[in-house]
Amino acid sequence: MSVEGSADVVLHRPLTPAQVLSWLPHDATPAQQDSAIQAHFKPSEIRWSKRPDTLHLPGHDKGRNLLDVNIPQYYREGFFSKDTLFHPELPGGRYGTAGDPVPYNAQNDHIITLILLLCFVTAFISISSVRDFIARQTKNFFYGTRAEITETTNEWRFQLFLVFLTGLQLALLYYFYTLNYISDTFVLASQYHLIAIYLAIILGYFLFKMVAYSIVNGVIFDSKRNGQWIKQYMFITSVEGVLLFPDVILQAYFNLSARFVIIYFTIALILVKILTIYKCFTIFFQRNVVSLQIILYLCALEIVPMLLLWRILGITANNLKINF
Repeated sequence: MSVEGSADVVLHRPLTPAQVLSWLPHDATPAQQDSAIQAHFKPSEIRWSKRPDTLHLPGHDKGRNLLDVNIPQYYREGFFSKDTLFHPELPGGRYGTAGDPVPYNAQNDHIITLILLLCFVTAFISISSVRDFIARQTKNFFYGTRAEITETTNEWRFQLFLVFLTGLQLALLYYFYTLNYISDTFVLASQYHLIAIYLAIILGYFLFKMVAYSIVNGVIFDSKRNGQWIKQYMFITSVEGVLLFPDVILQAYFNLSARFVIIYFTIALILVKILTIYKCFTIFFQRNVVSLQIILYLCALEIVPMLLLWRILGITANNLKINF
């Protein structure tokens, strides 16, 4: 560039990255482009502005952090500040769509695991301490004895504890049945409340049967055979709990299908009823065999209470479930 009456003046414009990249061949790799840019452009020192911040209201100091509790009032007030529904201190929830909840699995339920573990350990310790009593009861059940056997307080407590364990395992099995066939959501605050309700109903069923047996047998038979039957009934109930324990473990921790659980439970129940019929026959009807009498006796005191228990449990589950 030339100006009249003066020497030529050369103007130097600042170099741009586009110009540097235009010097490279068209097939230059990104690494080559980056090297060319770094060779022509050096980072310079950052010089921060020392001018005052003017982005605030006239007559007031510069703005401060919103997290500062001492900020002026006009920084905290807004259009919705006086609205009764405006609560910025409350969390507004999480963003996005909620996913599907993880299905319930008893294997991951620590409370049920603790209950089963305590039951197993307590039963193992109790059985080890009354092994002679269990052997005597088993021998007396199948062979019988004419001698009157008195049981100690610890042996009675052991039998009551086994009856309680049987009721607990029945409650857990019906709880698993409820989750599979009735519902998995209930109006109760916790699913453990439902298990406790089932346990109370089943223990009430055991108590009702013992009272009914005592009343009926006290009218028809003598007190000696009535006492023998109560002892044998508690032993049969304890055996039922022992048979059901593997069923609960398989359902809770090995994901056994509900069909096989029901089949196992049915087989165990049939075996228990066979033992009940056998012992009822040997105690009450061995001398005077009357087939119709024993059938009516078992139907009134075994079949009817069992069907009534099933109905009560079903009504309880249907009344406590949430209908969508």
